[in-house]
Amino acid sequence: MFDDRSPIYQQIADKIKNDVLSGELSADTQVMSTNQYAAFYRINPATAAKAFRQLIDEGVLYKRRGIGMFVSGEARPVLLAQRRERFFREVVDVMLAEARVLGISLDDVVRHIETGRGTQK
Repeated sequence: MFDDRSPIYQQIADKIKNDVLSGELSADTQVMSTNQYAAFYRINPATAAKAFRQLIDEGVLYKRRGIGMFVSGEARPVLLAQRRERFFREVVDVMLAEARVLGISLDDVVRHIETGRGTQK
């Protein structure tokens, strides 16, 4: 599951975020504890705890004292908004800048997208 591209705690946080976005984890669903996560993935419990702290700080998870960690009711909408913003910033804005350099009009870009050209079917 883990690679060398980013810290393991970040990969854990990203996986949980992706599970929320995909609907695999819904609002108020309990997630594994840090110790369960550490045992399952054979990692240091402190690494899992760091990921969970980040997710709590970001409002993705919340803690019920003595019970465990749960997905926040606002997690999916917040994550969708963040992901959309990142998509426009990292994909669309970059694409439009390249189109300008190449002399491709916005109308041509939109027409290309609307016709579905370039998509794999």
